[in-house]
Amino acid sequence: MTIPIAIEPVSRNEAGIATALPLLAQRFGERFAQSEAVRQQHGHTLTWLTNQPPDGVVFVESTEEVVEIVRVCGEHRVPIIPFGAGSSLEGHLNAPGGGISIDFTHMKRVIAVHGEDLDCVIEPGITHYELNEYLRDTGLFFPIDPGAEASLGGMAATRASGTNAVRYGTMRDNVINLTAVMPDGSVVKTGNRAKKSSAGYDLARLLIGSEGTLGVITELTLKLHGIPEAISGGVCPFPTVEDACNAVIMTIQSGIPVARIELLDALQVKACNAYSKLDLEEVPTLFVEFHGSPASVAEQSEGFGQIAAEFGAGAFIWETSAEARNKLWKARHDVYWACVGLRPGAKAIATDACVPISRLAECVGETVADIEKTGLVAPIVGHVGDGNFHVTMLLDISDADEVERAAGFVGRLNMRAIGMDGTCTGEHGVGQGKMKYLAAEHGAGVAVMRTIKRAIDPDNIMNPGKIIAAN
Repeated sequence: MTIPIAIEPVSRNEAGIATALPLLAQRFGERFAQSEAVRQQHGHTLTWLTNQPPDGVVFVESTEEVVEIVRVCGEHRVPIIPFGAGSSLEGHLNAPGGGISIDFTHMKRVIAVHGEDLDCVIEPGITHYELNEYLRDTGLFFPIDPGAEASLGGMAATRASGTNAVRYGTMRDNVINLTAVMPDGSVVKTGNRAKKSSAGYDLARLLIGSEGTLGVITELTLKLHGIPEAISGGVCPFPTVEDACNAVIMTIQSGIPVARIELLDALQVKACNAYSKLDLEEVPTLFVEFHGSPASVAEQSEGFGQIAAEFGAGAFIWETSAEARNKLWKARHDVYWACVGLRPGAKAIATDACVPISRLAECVGETVADIEKTGLVAPIVGHVGDGNFHVTMLLDISDADEVERAAGFVGRLNMRAIGMDGTCTGEHGVGQGKMKYLAAEHGAGVAVMRTIKRAIDPDNIMNPGKIIAAN
């Protein structure tokens, strides 16, 4: 069936593609793939958007190889789509005009760790899990954890965040500099390792969140943090979603430096109990965690407990062992699979929005009412310390009426968030799926974005059909 989401059309350059494919096949040999299965894997599979596979996939091993591919594709005006782990959620990986997918799964090196400066230099294909495993014995860690086993290059390209963002920020705050191959094949490094600079335009911040539409990221310098001396966390049930959100609002406004504070609505708790073998009360629940010294963690925990009690919280279940905490957070990160179990055979479609923290309870409350009115099965989970929450719709994709209702709900959610001075996406990105909401959110800023895109990528070869329409 046709999904009721308008996709930006991208013209297909048949002659250019026909010329570029054999050139790349000859150059990269076994690392160039054209099989149907590999191409479909490199189109988008985690959304309700149609899979639009590339014409070929190159598994690269260096910046120099990316330069070669970009120059061939640039000469023949063939689209380029960077691919990390394939975990993005808004059609970022689709190839609406065909083209070449550049796969970074072979570029996983940790180039350098500068412990004394709290930074590291890495290739873009390494995931945040793999990086932290590498860093395990150094006393340092990289805090940005979006839940999925995402590549760090992809996380930078989509400006990802995750459960730790309320304390440690997003990818925007944790990338010191990056190296990117631009549409003309030039290699640009956006800075050095100094923690701050006033020298020129902030090119790193321009490329972070650009979703591959301006350049291809091939190296990153990231901030690292010391592993906390003490960690404390647990779960706290509430009578209603609004009560839980209001507890979050007061916690943030009180200046308690919570490291992670996540909301699960009652349906999401039910799903996690079944999938992750938990035994939580099936009511709206906050998962919380505090980092610091033993004394500061105890103080933070006590302060949060007092606030939670003001909003009718039930028994606070503290987990003091790392094993118990890890089980809770593993359950939080497995919510996608837990949701799938709520309605076997359904397609899980995730969307997100983000609002100022003061509007969180209002926005989530209206969204809950909208879900009930629309008749969807759609649990809510969120990084609510940032005002960011996610809805996972479980849809029968063959039911046109249900899909139409879901599309209407997504539109209302996005416009509700924008109307509350928020954003249509806090961390999933725009891709193909949310392009039509940018005008409402950014107004005349969209024209500025288009001017930048045209100036840097005049032939529109860098991940075309994403974020900004060509015309």
